[in-house]
Amino acid sequence: MTRGAREGLLARLRTDGPMNVAEYMRFRLADPETGYYLTQEPFGAGGDFVTAPEISQMFGELLGLWLAQVWLDQGAPESFLLVEMGPGRGTLMADALRAAGRVPGFLKAARLQLIEISPRLRALQAGKLAAFAPAFAADFAELPADGPLLLIANELFDALPIRQFQRAGGAWRERLIGLAPEGDAPRFGLGPPVEAAGAPANAPEGAIFEASPESLRLAARIGARLARSGGAALWIDYGHAGPALGDTFQALRRHAFVDVLDLEGPADLTAHVDFTALRAAASGAGARAWPLRNQGDLLEALGIGARAEALARANPARAGRIAAERLRLTAPDQMGRLFKALAVTGPEAPAPPGFG
Repeated sequence: MTRGAREGLLARLRTDGPMNVAEYMRFRLADPETGYYLTQEPFGAGGDFVTAPEISQMFGELLGLWLAQVWLDQGAPESFLLVEMGPGRGTLMADALRAAGRVPGFLKAARLQLIEISPRLRALQAGKLAAFAPAFAADFAELPADGPLLLIANELFDALPIRQFQRAGGAWRERLIGLAPEGDAPRFGLGPPVEAAGAPANAPEGAIFEASPESLRLAARIGARLARSGGAALWIDYGHAGPALGDTFQALRRHAFVDVLDLEGPADLTAHVDFTALRAAASGAGARAWPLRNQGDLLEALGIGARAEALARANPARAGRIAAERLRLTAPDQMGRLFKALAVTGPEAPAPPGFG
């Protein structure tokens, strides 16, 4: 954190007392004046982490073709909202539109909408995507209410705030962040016994359960929109396929893990995504949530092998690098298994590509 952000957090803890993990994440990541996503450059070799679109153009291109095929399969509506949530530097969408633009009529029908809270990143996105006249919103609720929706989000849900509960004394207690006795550093503590919805009652002492109410509300809103107006959403993130216990709250700085309570510099705070909970939230709102796929399996099904071969033929000097990029995106011991893909559609829509 910057010095101002650090002092602001400590002052809030002194004044208001302990905060839960969700409040802590929200303050550090999205505070209008000092939040990480509004003030830092998180992406790339010079930032704190690298995302799949920054690794290889193949990622965005395949998602663009996925979007175009969904559009065709759902009757090629003459107008639809094309939405990306958390577009970063605009790399994914630029690659996606370059590929999808090869499908006649797609770009003419698309109304590009980017959901982004950072003015600095909005400026980057607007420049990179100027040819497509993007509109901007800060929240999904601000989108136009009419028409079908095609939405993608890569590494979005992992950054939404979580709450943590720990089993102690035979009860679930919320993990809180307060001040150490010296008053100059945060530390974890536990609140009184509470109901932790979805947590197993027979968990062992010391077990940690995580929940993200904000993620579930967003998944339900998107599901309700798809159920009402049609379309599809594709969410790609790292996480687990079912309910799990354990502490996945983590901080990244300069591509290395640091303590989540370390305030000595800016850091990205994230947690693993519970895809089972997301599926239930979206389907509970009336949408259809398709079976989960590993990122590697989906990219292979969408043709990353053929695309890598074509790029290598066109760029022989980069063939080794292209093969390495494909491996990083798809190999089980790299991003291929930890990262997962969830597709959600209207209830009567056909199976999206790679999910049938």
